[in-house]
Amino acid sequence: MTDIIVIDDHPMLRKGLAQLLALEEELHLIAEIGDPRLALSIVLEKEPDLILLDLNMPGQDGLVTLNQLRNAGVDSRIIVFTVSDDQADIHRAIHNGADGYLLKDIDPEDFLHSIKRCMSGEQVISAGIQEVVRNALAQRLPENLHPALHDLTDREKDVLRLIASGLSNKAIGNQLNIAEGTVKVHVKRVLSKLGLRSRVEAAIFAHEHTNEL
Repeated sequence: MTDIIVIDDHPMLRKGLAQLLALEEELHLIAEIGDPRLALSIVLEKEPDLILLDLNMPGQDGLVTLNQLRNAGVDSRIIVFTVSDDQADIHRAIHNGADGYLLKDIDPEDFLHSIKRCMSGEQVISAGIQEVVRNALAQRLPENLHPALHDLTDREKDVLRLIASGLSNKAIGNQLNIAEGTVKVHVKRVLSKLGLRSRVEAAIFAHEHTNEL
């Protein structure tokens, strides 16, 4: 079961997403947030697996919300779901830790498939903007992070390898025989030590440094 929170100021869109997500038994919408200023407290309380986040919202910009969530240590997968294909928005979203960037004109079936791919550890990107996102991610990932690997404990390296396999915190906990809450602590420490902002970046980093893990 994937617990999902939608952050979008449009009631009709939230209702449509709720109906669409209800078509899949494994996707569970646990909260709809119309005011992004309330997002951080609700996300920290609900601890979703996935967040769908709009960019252009009154009261607080979606990028500000994204930054708040990542700064607070939220390690949920976050997909920016927006009408904006502006390169600057895409770059800022990736730089602030988005795991994917989907445009709202996406086909419903592709949308559901993208969510499932994201939860399996893939980066999901709408057709037509893949190259922009790849460039943004390439600029975001720090170079020569090899020394930072020495700061990771053996357990943190185990967690990083399993993140790269696309496992959820619960699945990682089962694999390592530790509590899900303990996994969350390890994930936050891994991201902090490596200077990364999302699980997608961590997975890419792990794949690029397989021999050192």
